[in-house]
Amino acid sequence: MSLDQAFEVLDDDAACNLRTARFSLEPLAPEDLDALLVHFGDPRVTEFLDIQPLVDRSGARDVLDWAEALRGSGLGLRWGIRDEARRFVGTCGFHMMTFERGRRAEIGYDLEPGFWGRGVMAEVLPAALTFGYDVLGLHRIEAMVTPGNARSCAVLERHGFRREGVLRDYAFWRERFWDQILYARLAGDPVG
Repeated sequence: MSLDQAFEVLDDDAACNLRTARFSLEPLAPEDLDALLVHFGDPRVTEFLDIQPLVDRSGARDVLDWAEALRGSGLGLRWGIRDEARRFVGTCGFHMMTFERGRRAEIGYDLEPGFWGRGVMAEVLPAALTFGYDVLGLHRIEAMVTPGNARSCAVLERHGFRREGVLRDYAFWRERFWDQILYARLAGDPVG
């Protein structure tokens, strides 16, 4: 797949909407503003993320603007995850997509604490990975995990990701450098 083909897919709302048995994944949209404020306002959600807990709507607007720019540039896609009752459960998606000298992207996700340990990612992650490999034509999907986030490491390992190493002082936020654990899964890798 070329960057132009990825643009076509990312520009098609219907192609970007995914369903699992219990959840829907839809690109983040302006109507998600209040849900994002509540979600990313919870310090438990942002503990291992590169953002501070949100305190106002402008912070939520920044998240939406980032997601829209990501999609518009062809560099990724961030979904809002909703349950059968249309409650906002969290977000998931690809960023840092590249089709030049590789077909890879980084995946990230976050969930409302009330949904932790309830099998959300067991449904959502396979759907997102299938979209990445089969629709976007990715060959390698990476995930960066902040040390201490054992839940995320376990989710990735259950879904066939391999720990490739630790990138020392790889990221900078909250006025300090952070190591990142690099996980990756290739299109042909077995799950688990």
